[in-house]
Amino acid sequence: MEHMEPMTQPTMDINKVMNDLTNFEGQFNLTKSGFDPTMPGHNTDHSMILRQQPRTAKRVGAGISLPYEVRLEIGLMLDDHQCALTVALHQYNKHHWMSEGAEGFISLHELLEEHIAKTQKHIDMVGERVARLGVVPTAHPVTQHELSYIKHEVEGRYSIRDFLRNDLEHELKLQQMMRQTIARAHELHDYGTVQVLEEVLVDREDLGYHLYSVLEDDTLVRGMGHIMTAAGNLAGNRPMAPDSKLQ
Repeated sequence: MEHMEPMTQPTMDINKVMNDLTNFEGQFNLTKSGFDPTMPGHNTDHSMILRQQPRTAKRVGAGISLPYEVRLEIGLMLDDHQCALTVALHQYNKHHWMSEGAEGFISLHELLEEHIAKTQKHIDMVGERVARLGVVPTAHPVTQHELSYIKHEVEGRYSIRDFLRNDLEHELKLQQMMRQTIARAHELHDYGTVQVLEEVLVDREDLGYHLYSVLEDDTLVRGMGHIMTAAGNLAGNRPMAPDSKLQ
């Protein structure tokens, strides 16, 4: 134990995510079905022909032999996941655009590209399942954020570690909520939804593992930093002369 390192910034970052999760009370919006005048995109004048209200299920004709009540309940859960995945996508886009630093501009930029591509695929998989259950998925971006059980970080530029910590928190919450729906779908014998969400969940766990590993304590970059900034090192700070052509 005497050789154990003291708590560092990376371990504090991960502990913060875990502490935030203990306060997470993810709830599905099972009572939010049909038009709601307080919701963006639900109340406007237009001349379109309405065929079905938002977040409602078809009574007949869905083509899947599950009762109406099952299709509605699971469809609403899945729509909440679709909304949450869309919020995660927007946040990943921001962090992808704003990657910077020696290890961030290339490697993290490419890592987040993979996360964006996977998230886009999952949004489509879950949204398709919502539609196949005969439910109208939510598409208005403001309404999606309102219904999502994860929320986008506040606007502005923050440190790369802050960005990734927020992304990791999203991934862990997505995993927790998807497990709840998988368990419920098993109870209701909706094995099609189980198959879709289990595939998505395994990918989300992989994405969470990526973020956790990047935030972990050991790093070659930190090691080189210690060499370059340690007292008495050969490099030192060595500020350039103001008239140096190298500046």
